[in-house]
Amino acid sequence: MNRIILIFTILLFPLVTFSQKIEKDSIRLFYLGGQSNMDGFGMNSELPDSINVNFKNVWIFHGNPAPDNTKNGGLGKWSKLKPGHGYGFSYDGKKNNLSERFGIEMSFSKKLQEYYPNEKIAIIKYSRSGTSIDSLAARQFGSWDPDYKGAKGINQYDHFLSTIKNAFNDIDIDNNGIEDYLIPSGILWMQGESDAAFSEKVANRYYDNLNRLMSLIRAALFKNDIPVVIGKISDSWDSTDSKVYKYGELVQYAQEKYARTDKNAEIVRHTRYYKYSDTWHYDNDGFLDLGLKFAEAIYRLNEE
Repeated sequence: MNRIILIFTILLFPLVTFSQKIEKDSIRLFYLGGQSNMDGFGMNSELPDSINVNFKNVWIFHGNPAPDNTKNGGLGKWSKLKPGHGYGFSYDGKKNNLSERFGIEMSFSKKLQEYYPNEKIAIIKYSRSGTSIDSLAARQFGSWDPDYKGAKGINQYDHFLSTIKNAFNDIDIDNNGIEDYLIPSGILWMQGESDAAFSEKVANRYYDNLNRLMSLIRAALFKNDIPVVIGKISDSWDSTDSKVYKYGELVQYAQEKYARTDKNAEIVRHTRYYKYSDTWHYDNDGFLDLGLKFAEAIYRLNEE
């Protein structure tokens, strides 16, 4: 377990000083964001026994997913990680309401504990199904565009900021009586399908939108070079053997460009091999593998 000691020296009078030691727990922090394939549609009932557990030394703050123009987005509380932080999760102002589904956080955390066996891990998650970055594609789901005002001036980026603020307001997330020092160590982003399905104009703007949003998320975490891993979107091809995301290749190109041009970014391409539980969402094995691939990529970036 990593423990840091902060020493403050205060000048009380000429030639007289007073030193105070403050002990803090250092905890690696990772942010998980995006749309429904970051929400997670895996079924808890089909989780392998090895990760169908209450994790030791892994905590999660899951911001309440909410539409644009509402005020309850990003509310939540820290808790030990366990199944149920997939699609359907909510926070009602008092408690976390776990769902029957899981996302990448399960296998991601399991793999991270192999890389960092003696460290505590913290996850902040805020994602919402169907959301786009571009405001033109927002529809009823929501937009991550920081400038998007909508009906009441509240968007998904605002909900993200609320999530970060609420998570950092708790200075002892594991309730052990020692103040925690959260170390931002990675951003995991799985999104782009909504932008790829809307219009060619929106898809062509994806690189600029993604680049700006990742810069702002880095700034919100107070670390401008924090590693970023992007999950590359893929297409299930529906029952009529037609593309689901008409402009998917344009968004894929933008994602590849981002990973190629940002020195602290990687892209997970293994999504092209995943099977689907429905037209839009990976199956259980897909979510389990995606968590592993995200963990491997973020570990490489941090080691470099």
